[in-house]
Amino acid sequence: MGGGALMTPALIFLGVGDTSSIVTADLTAAAVYKSGGAVVHSKHGEPHFRLAAWLIAGSVPMAFLGPHLVDWFVDPDDVENLLKECIGFALLLAASTYAIRLWIQLIRVRRGAHGEGETRIRPIPTLLTGALGGLLVGVTSVGSGSVIMVILLILYPALGPLKLVGTDLVQAVPLVLAAAISNIMVNGLEWSLTVPLILGSVPGTLLGARFAAKVPQSIIRRGIVIVLTMSGIALLDKAGWAPLGAGEDDTHPVLIAVIGLVMLVFVPLVWGLLRKQQGMPMFGAPTVAELEKGPGAEPVHEQGTHAP
Repeated sequence: MGGGALMTPALIFLGVGDTSSIVTADLTAAAVYKSGGAVVHSKHGEPHFRLAAWLIAGSVPMAFLGPHLVDWFVDPDDVENLLKECIGFALLLAASTYAIRLWIQLIRVRRGAHGEGETRIRPIPTLLTGALGGLLVGVTSVGSGSVIMVILLILYPALGPLKLVGTDLVQAVPLVLAAAISNIMVNGLEWSLTVPLILGSVPGTLLGARFAAKVPQSIIRRGIVIVLTMSGIALLDKAGWAPLGAGEDDTHPVLIAVIGLVMLVFVPLVWGLLRKQQGMPMFGAPTVAELEKGPGAEPVHEQGTHAP
């Protein structure tokens, strides 16, 4: 999951600056810390460089063009609300694609698709994927690690998890760098906001890696979907999107809280039903016997070795 999908709305709600400055600072910080991740993956030979090159060919021009399109065609008085609306919709898209990504991964694990097959590059769909991701990132800073990833899962089902993550990181560096440069050209750069983000990203990454191993991954994944959805709706509300508000720079906390509570109940329930449809238990780790049974079969209740 891309950091921009979580960091950008958090900074907006903290009120540390105007939306365009926050997007620029977030992209600049991301260009720094994503570079380190890409270098690590490159040394291990995990990225698919040809695939990354096709993505970059589509994403970099659109990432650079996006901020200029907003600057050329949007009235300066409307930019703040427009960016909040764009980020809000981008977050809802990211939440949806992340949920789809989890579903695809569940099916792949269920079918035992752990090995890698031959990856045949599909140039046009890959270029369009990069272009969509580039435009989203250039305007909102959201989309690099969420929207692009799920489309790659659909286009290249034989691509292994490590190569998928490595490829996404490698293509994300020039994408985010182009978006950051373009936003700096249009909006300038607030060092007082950017430097703390860069400095905080290193210990934040280390702490996150430390605690992630102790928290069940299912809780983290469901939490990401819920947080992204609530953040997206709250930003649309804050921007005065017609169905949610009348243009006031404020949110309706009761509405957001109710949506959050409903999702806390229904997200685990829906996910459990989807697991059951695939022949797995609704909750908890499946056994090897349960993974080997076909979709639609009744869950196995006998004891067995749990799958990773």
